[in-house]
Amino acid sequence: MEKEVIVWYDPEGDYMEVLFEKKAGTFKETKEDSIMEKVDDQGKTIGFSILNFSKVKKGRPLSVSLKN
Repeated sequence: MEKEVIVWYDPEGDYMEVLFEKKAGTFKETKEDSIMEKVDDQGKTIGFSILNFSKVKKGRPLSVSLKN
């Protein structure tokens, strides 16, 4: 099954967004300060964003659970 994933990066704002679905949603905090989870009105994860993407320490992977 083929599924489109949209990845958008704004170098000026140093902001990356990854969307699994093209639909309205809201962002909510995660345990990682720089990562926000995007959920639809039913709470399903439809994407995530990373603020200050280029400043993420090298050698330290970002890890956060996104729940459906």
